[in-house]
Amino acid sequence: MPLIDAQLRRYDSNVLRLPADKRKEYHQQVDRLIENLCTNIRNKTDIKITKVVKAGSFAKFTILRRTKTDPVDVDVVFYIEGKDVDAETFESLSEQIHDLLIKQYPNKSVEHFEIQRKAATVRFVGSGLSVDIVPVVANNIRDGYGWQFDIHDGSRVETCAPCQIKFVRDRKDVDKDHRTLIRLAKKWRNHVEIKPLKSFAIELILAYLLDRDGPGGSIERKFCNFLLYIAQSGLKETISFPENSIFQPQFSDPVVIIDPVCSTNNVASRISEEERQQIVAAATEAWEVAHFASVEHDPEHWKEIFGPRFSTEDA
Repeated sequence: MPLIDAQLRRYDSNVLRLPADKRKEYHQQVDRLIENLCTNIRNKTDIKITKVVKAGSFAKFTILRRTKTDPVDVDVVFYIEGKDVDAETFESLSEQIHDLLIKQYPNKSVEHFEIQRKAATVRFVGSGLSVDIVPVVANNIRDGYGWQFDIHDGSRVETCAPCQIKFVRDRKDVDKDHRTLIRLAKKWRNHVEIKPLKSFAIELILAYLLDRDGPGGSIERKFCNFLLYIAQSGLKETISFPENSIFQPQFSDPVVIIDPVCSTNNVASRISEEERQQIVAAATEAWEVAHFASVEHDPEHWKEIFGPRFSTEDA
């Protein structure tokens, strides 16, 4: 007997979804960081900030509550004006922000600050929250758009944080359980440790299936269809969206999932052929387990997919 929607919604609400009190706590912590960093940037550099946007899973309401296997992070996009759009300038910009963060939090060890490919990360030990400071050179012609750089390889990509948030919200308006499905898929990914399958890719695969198949069917069926799509397609099909422009370049990467806000960006470009096969194998195995669990109506089998805290009972 399959799980009914009410059961999976209870699991999502009681175990997966970030509680309102924690969301408020994280908002306050991030707001303090933003306020202080903006002040320091304004007073100590020639960087001009035109906009600050909380982005990523936190802003899309698809974030998982924190556990040992589910970290909590918030992307904060700083739109910068008046900077040359080149990799050398962007690397200097990232280092400036990193240095300001160290001065802003003098009690924190240097290990709590890290310059990553596209962001400077602050990790708060007390709350377990990680904040990625993402500098984006603003495009003055297109509101919300800007260029994000990779300081490792010097590449740049156009992005739009508000557009990405709207993309998920629009799908949620079509299917009220869309965010629940994203959280279920991310929990599966974390439990089986398929790290190359990033959260953004999961969101886009589920959005593609919603666009293709519509919102009908149970939550269990749609989650199983997500696994089955990966298993059957092998992630060899190019995934794109109505939001994409007509022009789309040819990609040679093993997995191609086109960013709905930038048609020249393949968000899955870093997935190798070996990793693609690992993702497909994991999805195939999970689909088989889910099918058996549905037939047998045994919650213990669902724990193989979601972990030991899987429960559809009231909190």
